[in-house]
Amino acid sequence: MGGSCFLRLLRARFTEDGLFTTLAKANPYQMMHSSVPEQTGSRREFFTKIAAVLSGAAAVAVPIAGGLTVVLSPLLRKSAAANGGLLVRVTTLEAVPADGLPRKFPVLADRTDAWNKYPQVPVGAVYLRRTSGAVVEALNAVCPHAGGFVDYVSQCNCFICPLHNSRFALDGAIQDPKSPAPRAMDSLPVEIRGEEIWVRFENFQAGIAQKVAA
Repeated sequence: MGGSCFLRLLRARFTEDGLFTTLAKANPYQMMHSSVPEQTGSRREFFTKIAAVLSGAAAVAVPIAGGLTVVLSPLLRKSAAANGGLLVRVTTLEAVPADGLPRKFPVLADRTDAWNKYPQVPVGAVYLRRTSGAVVEALNAVCPHAGGFVDYVSQCNCFICPLHNSRFALDGAIQDPKSPAPRAMDSLPVEIRGEEIWVRFENFQAGIAQKVAA
């Protein structure tokens, strides 16, 4: 009876001191494996944050690149103008009459904006005329007065702008002194490559006497 009472008192004492609770928590198996979920969760959270940062950076980079393209586009055009225009294949010698009469041809080139590339779209037009054999002259088809397209009129064998009746000779010179055009039609350099006709095409400012690249 005395021994039993002693054991009950001892157990109550240990319970008060939290010894049994401490021993239960000190289970070696539980202590060894309890940190694994915490470490796995920490790694998972770290990689999730990294992925979010990278996704955000990519989302910001796309509009910034587009914005830079828009901002730099005028600079690129100015650089092309400084280099004397865009060298473009226009047609073949066979397509230009050998009788010296001018023929109008579209000028096609690739155009790129901030997001898209458009291959071989019209960027202007030229009149080509054979002066002798394989010698070809090119004139920009835009009137230097107000920027409209001129027409070749066979009745007068000359160019006439339908907007303000400016008249030009076959070589582009002003034919009628009363023409409002401030200068002759703009000539363009021509290169003959075998049977192909290449023109260094560019547009010029309208309404001024000087030939200034637009």
